[in-house]
Order: sequence, then structure tokens, then C-alpha cells
Amino acid sequence: MKELLNEFISYLSVEKGLAQNTLSSYKRDMAKFIAYLATKGIDKAERVNKNDVTAFLMSEKDKGLSSNSAARAFAAIKVFYKYLVSEGRVKENVASLIDAPKLWKHLPETLNVDEVEKLLEQPNIRNWMGIRDKACLELMYAAGLRVSELVSLKVHDINLEFGFVKCKGKGEKERIVPLGRKAKQALSRYLEKTRPKLAKQAVADQRLFLTRLSKGMSRQQFWKIIKKYAHSARINKSITPHTLRHSFATHLLERGADLRVVQEMLGHADISTTQIYTHINKERLKSIHHKYHPRP
Repeated sequence: MKELLNEFISYLSVEKGLAQNTLSSYKRDMAKFIAYLATKGIDKAERVNKNDVTAFLMSEKDKGLSSNSAARAFAAIKVFYKYLVSEGRVKENVASLIDAPKLWKHLPETLNVDEVEKLLEQPNIRNWMGIRDKACLELMYAAGLRVSELVSLKVHDINLEFGFVKCKGKGEKERIVPLGRKAKQALSRYLEKTRPKLAKQAVADQRLFLTRLSKGMSRQQFWKIIKKYAHSARINKSITPHTLRHSFATHLLERGADLRVVQEMLGHADISTTQIYTHINKERLKSIHHKYHPRP
């Protein structure tokens, strides 16, 4: 691949007339990429796939690569493969298959297990709305749902007898996720004691979670719910409706769950999206080491 890199740099210099500083940056970034591929036993451009590109950028980020440098490295790889495609050396530009901004955005905020427990204990299950809110939060954490999936659920999507929820994710792709005992208890209580009162029998909306006006809950309303209970639990983190989804994935992987299984439960089309949670685990380990080791 080093010969291809030299040809590529000559092309940029002669055909594109790029400045020397730009050429040096391209060459330096591509040399790093090629060296990384060599550690994985990859020595031919046509053997590289988009997951290799993603893994390289994440490994560079682990070394302290800035967002701007990551963007520049990604651009270099993309231009390199565009050149190879134009020369007939490879069939596709693997870098063009990646949604670049997702590679170096901030890692999602997650809650630890104690924080999740505190959050889920906040709803008052002695009143109707507390029962509903408890069921929402328990289901969100038990199944790792997106907030859009949660508020779109219909009553028949829940099967408490066999303990699973059926939902439709991005691209209308359907998946089935198992439910734990506590989530089933919370949902059973809601379906028995609260939803019949909220539904008022005449309501046409068959969505699972309803408001006082017998309408389906919106994403904004769930946002307010989780913010309220995070505040009462005194959780000093930036909480969003996706926080429980992120925590669900992180906690499963921390306890040894297979990455492919977690990918299926989250409904990710590409495993590279799920791999961000393994990165979160590494960051957490480094943080713990730095905090507690006598010579950090």
C-alpha cells in the first residue's frame, strides 16, 4: 500500500496542485492508517472495509486525537479511496459509507447502576401517573428502547406472559427484546390500574402510554418526565431520553454480554455503531485507574 500512497501523493501534487503543507498532512495521516492496517494483517487496499476505517479513527481518538485531526484523517482516507476508485484499483470508496460526524462526537452520557436504581425509585406508585411513569422508565431501561420507539408502542406490542416487547426501529425494522421481572411487574401494574382510567374506554388511540387527556405520550413529554425524576434523584448529569438506552447497552457489555447480541437488542444495522459502548467501558476503566491507582 505504500506504493499506492506515493502514487496518490504525486497525483495530488501534479494533478491537483496542492500545497506542500497539505500534501504532508495527507501523507502523514495515510501513513498512520497504513501502519494501523499492518497491525491487523491488512496489506491490500481492496481488503479494507468501513469497520477498519472506523476502528482506526477510534484508536487514534484513544491516543488523544482531536476532533479537527480526526476530521482531517478521515478526509485523507476518503480522498485516497476516491482516487483508487477512479484508477480502477478498488470497486468502492469504503470511507464514503461512513457517517463521519458520528465517529468523533462526544461519547453519550450514561448512568451507573446505582444512579439507575435511584432514578427508577423516584416515581410514586401510589398514584396513577406515578405508576405510568414507573412503567415507562422500567421499560426504557429493560429493553434499551429509543424514545421514539417507546412512545410509539401499542398495547399489543407487550407480551407479559412470555416477557418481551416488540418494537419497530429505524427503517421500520422490527425486533423483539426480552423484559426482566421488574419491568414486567411495572407494566402489569400500569395496564391493570392506570391505563384503563387514562383510556376512558372511548379513546381511539391504542398506544401503550397515554397522557391525562387520553392521548399518546410524546417524546417531549417523556423528556420532561425523565428530567423531573433525575432532578429528584439528585443525579448531576446531563440526562436525555436516550440516557437509559445508553446505560442499558453499557451495563450489558460490562457484565459480559456479547457485542452482537447487544447490537440486535438495540436494533443497530451496523455493529460499528454498537462498538461505541465498548469505548465507553474503556474510558470508564481509565477513569477508575486514574482515580484509585497510587501512581496514576
